[in-house]
Amino acid sequence: MANIIKVLKGMKDILPQDIDLWHKLEKNALDIFTRYGYKEIRTPILESTELFARGVGDTTDIVNKEMYSFEKSERSLTLRPENTAGVVRSFIENGMTRLSAPVKLWYKGPMFRYERPQAGRQRQFHQVGVEMFGIKEPTADAEAIMLAVDYLKSLGLNDLEVELNSLGCPKCREEYKRKIKEVLKPEFDNLCEDCQTRYEKNPLRLLDCKVETCKTIFEKPEIQAVIKSDFLCQECAEHYATLKSYLEKLNVKYTENKLLVRGLDYYNRTVFEIKSNNLGSQNAVCGGGRYDSLVRQLGGEDTPAIGWAMGMERLYSLLEQVEPQKLDGYIVSNSSADAFELAQELRAEGLNIEFDLTNKKFTKQLEKASKLANFAIILGEDEIKSGKVSIKNLSTSNQITVDRCDVISNIRK
Repeated sequence: MANIIKVLKGMKDILPQDIDLWHKLEKNALDIFTRYGYKEIRTPILESTELFARGVGDTTDIVNKEMYSFEKSERSLTLRPENTAGVVRSFIENGMTRLSAPVKLWYKGPMFRYERPQAGRQRQFHQVGVEMFGIKEPTADAEAIMLAVDYLKSLGLNDLEVELNSLGCPKCREEYKRKIKEVLKPEFDNLCEDCQTRYEKNPLRLLDCKVETCKTIFEKPEIQAVIKSDFLCQECAEHYATLKSYLEKLNVKYTENKLLVRGLDYYNRTVFEIKSNNLGSQNAVCGGGRYDSLVRQLGGEDTPAIGWAMGMERLYSLLEQVEPQKLDGYIVSNSSADAFELAQELRAEGLNIEFDLTNKKFTKQLEKASKLANFAIILGEDEIKSGKVSIKNLSTSNQITVDRCDVISNIRK
């Protein structure tokens, strides 16, 4: 017997018994995002490697360590590790800059990162996310956060905490970077290898380090004083203050976190994460922010933008399982031809119907119907001869016999 081929490490099948909850995640996304005026976009899973190197940033772990890239016809191609860069590429390539602002887009689908698999995090994972283009005012930031909160609440995640920070603009951020480098210089040899690289290329990313030795260094009072210092220029400070006032007006609870920089290079001004305390443990379920220079960086015109993404596996792990949807009816009959004909009639009217393809005994068919359906639709010899159908309500055991033409109305009511 040949060896069984198994799924690759870090990748999982989504099985039929799990799919109803996935459908809920996707349906709620469509409903809530449509309510806010967002339209769905579907971009290719495979993109040019250059897109992510330029868009996500060549100092990020994603680009340096985690991308699935390969050569084909002398071109470097990559399975998308995130989807903002792909949406921005499509926004530019398809001339959406000519549309009246705001341009609101949302997406869902698989992403790929070669990292250590753990609970709620796989090498092939799924994200749902939104991107809004064309609005520089903090109203866009507030709406993006409110949209995320509304979506999470629609799933039953009500105990939410928004963490907020402002990274400023390129001008005011440069002085902040200089001060961080200056205060960390005596600790340079004690920083992890990644942070030593970030020290020169992108000092803000130092604050995002998860290595315990680095986190301990950042807790030192003289370093904390720089991290918590007010470096924003007047325009950025006003933008941030206005955003906070909007969130307060909307009753969105938030806390400020000066260490929050997010793991991607394209962010500026607003960055945020949303954490859920559902099922007793805190989990980051959403991350995003403003990326006003990314459209220009990828070849387009100057366009302010903001967006966020959520890991769907993480959301799935926090939600209670939903009851599998039952069939409307299961046809019980020893005449396969008549059962088949009736099934097609009822399916054509929009009902979810099955019948026994193997023509088992009546009792076996009824037993199966009780597990799968709301009604048993009984088509025995007497019913076939008289043009009638018996309908058994499988939750109450009540049974009636009706004309064949009345089956649909009786099941629906």
